[in-house]
Amino acid sequence: MSADPRRRMLTVVMLTLFIDSMGIGIIIPVAPRLITELTGLSLSEGAPIGGWLTAAYAVMQFIFSPILGSLSDRFGRKPVLMGSLVALSIDYMVMGFAPTLAWLFIGRLIAGVAGATFSTANAVVADIVPQADRSKYFGMNGAAWGVGFIVGPVIGGLLGGFGPRVPFFFASGLAALNFTLALLILRETLPVENRRAFTWRRSNLFGSIRALRVIPGAMTLIIVLFLYQVGHDTLPSSWSWVTMLKFGWDERAVGLSLAALGVATVIVQGGLVGPLTRKFGEARVALIGLSGATIGFLGYAFAPTSGWMFAAIPLASLVGLTMPSVRAILSRSVPPNAQGELQGAIGGVVSFTAIVVPFSMTQLLHAATAPGAAWHFPGAPFFAGACALAIGAVALSRVARP
Repeated sequence: MSADPRRRMLTVVMLTLFIDSMGIGIIIPVAPRLITELTGLSLSEGAPIGGWLTAAYAVMQFIFSPILGSLSDRFGRKPVLMGSLVALSIDYMVMGFAPTLAWLFIGRLIAGVAGATFSTANAVVADIVPQADRSKYFGMNGAAWGVGFIVGPVIGGLLGGFGPRVPFFFASGLAALNFTLALLILRETLPVENRRAFTWRRSNLFGSIRALRVIPGAMTLIIVLFLYQVGHDTLPSSWSWVTMLKFGWDERAVGLSLAALGVATVIVQGGLVGPLTRKFGEARVALIGLSGATIGFLGYAFAPTSGWMFAAIPLASLVGLTMPSVRAILSRSVPPNAQGELQGAIGGVVSFTAIVVPFSMTQLLHAATAPGAAWHFPGAPFFAGACALAIGAVALSRVARP
C-alpha cells in the first residue's frame, strides 16, 4: 500500500477516535441532570446511579473487547469498525429518547458492546504501519482520543443549555458522520490470507492472554499494562474528590485542572512518543514513563498546596509514554492474523481496571478521610497509584533487560 492512501486511512482512524471520545465526553455534563429527571432523585441520591452506569459500560467492554478483536481477525477490521459505529449512532439516539432509567442502562450496555473502536483502530495501525513507527501512531491515536475527551465536555455543557437530551442527539450525528468517513476512505487492512477462524476459546480476556504465554516476556508486559492502568485510572476516579477535600476546589477549578491534565497528556502521547522511541527504544521509553509518573503521583499524594498539584502534572503525565510503547512491543511479537486478538486482550485489561479501580480507590479515600481514621490522608489513592506504577517499572526493567 502506498504512503498516501495509508496516511489518509490513519488520519481517518485518528478522526474516528477523536469523534468517538468527543461523543462520550459530550454526555458527561448532562448525565446527572438526565438521571435526576428520570428518577426524581436529588443529585446526591442520583450519583451512585451514575457510577453504576459507568460500571455497566466497563463490564460490557471487558466482555466484548476480546470478542470483537477476534472477530476482526476473522472478518477484517473494516466490517467490525463499521458495525461498531452504526451501533454507537443508534445507541446515542436510544439514550436521547430514553423514557426511563432502564432504557438509559440499555443504552450504556449497547455503548459498551460497540465501543471497540479503539482496539480495532490500533489493529489497523498494526496492519499497515512498519514496526519501527507503531509506537508513534499508537501514541497519536491516544492523543486523538484525549483531544476529543477535552473538547467533548465543553460542547456538551454548551448544548446542555438547550436540554439534557440534545447532546445525545448530537453525539448520534457525530457517530453517523464518523461511519460515513470511514466507509468512504477506509480500506480493509487485513488480507484474506492473514485471517483465521474465530474461536470462543480465545475470544475472552483469559483465553487471549493464555495465547500470549508462548511469547517470552509477554505475560510480564500484560502485568505491566495492568499496573499502568491502575495508576492511570486513579486520576479520573479520585481527582475531583481529593482536590475538593484537600484544597476546597470548586467545579470550575476541577474543570480547569482536568483541562490542564488533558493538554499535558496530548503533548506526551502526540508529541513525545514518536521522537523518544526512535531515540531510546520502546522499552526504555515505557520505563521513563512509569518512573516519571511514579514521582508525579507521589507529588499528587503529598502536595501541600494547589500549586504543587499543578507542578506535579508534567511528571505524572509521562505515564502516557507507557501504553503506546508496550503496545508496540507486543504487536511485534504476534503474527498479522492475531493483531485483533492482542488489541482485544489489551482492551480487556483496560476494561477490567475500569471496573475495579473506581470502586477500590474511592473506598480507600473514604477509609483515609473518615472520622476516626488513624491517619487523615486524602492523597491515599494517588499514593496507591504511585505504588502500582513503581511495581510496574520494576517488572518492566526486568523483562526489558537484553
